[in-house]
Amino acid sequence: MVSGGRILIGMLGLDQHEVGAVTVARLLRDAGFEVVYTGRFNLPPVIVKTAGEESVDVIGLSCHSWEYLHYTDELLAGLAAAGLAIPVVLGGSVITAADRATLLAKGVAAAFGPGALPEDIIATMRRLVAAGVAPPP
Repeated sequence: MVSGGRILIGMLGLDQHEVGAVTVARLLRDAGFEVVYTGRFNLPPVIVKTAGEESVDVIGLSCHSWEYLHYTDELLAGLAAAGLAIPVVLGGSVITAADRATLLAKGVAAAFGPGALPEDIIATMRRLVAAGVAPPP
């Protein structure tokens, strides 16, 4: 099977609600993506380092605690400092419509809150992979 792209899936900080991350990882795997699963307890520098080493097309973070609000700026700044223009997608039950707008304004490529449909997540990942990685800022 040809990979539909490489997606890093993980969680930030002390968030340990792993069911959503595992579910999305399986969903993407079954849709033909190659998933690099980093699991729990990741800090932004580790995600940046892993994303670069694994040459992923998209970073997908499962968010079920509020830490993503704290770590998103550090993650985006770390990616820019490393010269990695990898789209970041956040998803989770705690992401409100207001948080989604804030995240998109910060430069997150997409954000999914509660009730996100699997086909929308897959379509977004395919669109981001097809768009390719932008040149370093």
